[in-house]
Amino acid sequence: MVQSLPIALTAASLFLLPPALADGLYTKSSPVLQVSGSNYDSLIAKSNHTSIVEFYAPWCGHCKNLQPAFEKAARSLTGLAKVAAVNCDEESNKPFCGSMGVQGFPTLKIVKPGKKPGKPIVEDYQGQRTAKGIVDAVIDKIPNHVKRLKDADYQDWLEESDAPKAILFSDKGSTSALLKAVAIDFLGSIGVAQIRNLEKEATQVFHVEKYPTLVLLPGDGKDPVTYDGELKKDKIVKFLSQAASPNPDPAPKKAKSSSKTDKSRASKASSSFADASKSHASSEAKTDKASQTMESMEDDSQPTESPDPNVVREDTQKPIKVPDVAPPISALDDSLSLQQKCLNTKAGTCILALLPPVEGESASPETLQAVSSLSEIHHKHETAKRNLFPFYQLPASNTEADSLRKQLSLGNGVELIAINGKRAWYRYYPKTTFTQPEIEDWIDAIRMGDSPKSKLPDDLIADAETLPAEPTYVKLPKDYQSNPEAMREALKGQMPEGVEFEFEEMDDSEYDRVIKQAKEDAAKREAKEKAEASVVTEEEGRGSDEPIEHVEL
Repeated sequence: MVQSLPIALTAASLFLLPPALADGLYTKSSPVLQVSGSNYDSLIAKSNHTSIVEFYAPWCGHCKNLQPAFEKAARSLTGLAKVAAVNCDEESNKPFCGSMGVQGFPTLKIVKPGKKPGKPIVEDYQGQRTAKGIVDAVIDKIPNHVKRLKDADYQDWLEESDAPKAILFSDKGSTSALLKAVAIDFLGSIGVAQIRNLEKEATQVFHVEKYPTLVLLPGDGKDPVTYDGELKKDKIVKFLSQAASPNPDPAPKKAKSSSKTDKSRASKASSSFADASKSHASSEAKTDKASQTMESMEDDSQPTESPDPNVVREDTQKPIKVPDVAPPISALDDSLSLQQKCLNTKAGTCILALLPPVEGESASPETLQAVSSLSEIHHKHETAKRNLFPFYQLPASNTEADSLRKQLSLGNGVELIAINGKRAWYRYYPKTTFTQPEIEDWIDAIRMGDSPKSKLPDDLIADAETLPAEPTYVKLPKDYQSNPEAMREALKGQMPEGVEFEFEEMDDSEYDRVIKQAKEDAAKREAKEKAEASVVTEEEGRGSDEPIEHVEL
């Protein structure tokens, strides 16, 4: 249930904001281009240049934290790419934000020109929320229309047409973002090429004596002109403009008709987005923090802060209210289950709660608080059908828990760590209290890539290929005990095609015997593996004393 007080406080707080923040995070003097749903198409989608667009709300905590880095990135990318922002809290922008698939704030999208004009390639930015991370990612997406030439082919390129051409002679092996941006500005009017200083014939023909040197060939038989000004975008464009005009950006506007279907879709997107945005604002006002973020962890994708999509609309049927008790998070009782879930070369991020031994009849208050908070967080995300990395209890009875504590220099009490076997890192929860808001803050920092991480010792991570397969669990029908045929059908759907099976009932003593035998077999396998490992180590110790030849790549 959404409380009315936080909403009132949120509305009141907006009146207290400075005018710039009440309207949006970015002022008119900001290097960040302010874009709306009405001009996105002309300014971004139809632009010849790559853009990064932030979809934000002024009340969003993570958006405010991102603002300085985003503006710094905008200053660094001036003349090279566009850095823009859309205020999704504005009523007129809500249909557009919904149509762009915005589910939370801030959402960053890189928009790269496609093969067809006006049909850009849009992808989520999933990198670090730093100025350098943003700049590097955008520069990597700038289209490269610069021709790389050598002595063997530069004459052919010059003779292709009488159109103007520009050549940068450089001692660098790569093409700079500046030259790429210049080539985009004159795409279709001036051909732009780069020749390295190693190409002796070309450098002599154009009398190049220093690097970098920019030479303009105006065309129509006119003599080459060497640029002697600063290597700045605006001055280079002015120099080249004597041969041809740069492409207009944004492109000239064209009238566009809208259909009833488009309006209907926009209305639906606006309604859905507005409800999600209100839910997000209420949640942020209530907790004064960004506690919900979309999954797309460090492994596959960087996160964006997400609202609660379970929005109750006026026409939504109200569910019957029952006590909402979060089930406890799963426990990993043995070392094999820990390896299968978290400590192997293919495992993604896990949250582990290392618990101390239980003394007396009940666990310590810290243990109860940590498990309860993690269970509530996990249950909330699971109920909302939001992807989230798994949470596990690691009881002291698990022999691997003690090894983890020693190798990671953890204490003997309750310890929380985020661990990633695939990338071999872990992140440590630094606090000694385990309230739900505190843990959510820590999890948010992990998903935003803001918390420090340390390298896992190599011997903690098992090779995923050598681990036995995890058991498959099948959800059986409620009446499976009285209806064996229903259970057979449920199991059959989980089996490979053509596999047949039969049921055989066993009593308690037979069950105990099977379990005991399985444990004994597992112990024998483990002992055998240790013995084989020791033999290999001994043989390696008797190896040749000759040095290994190192081959340079």
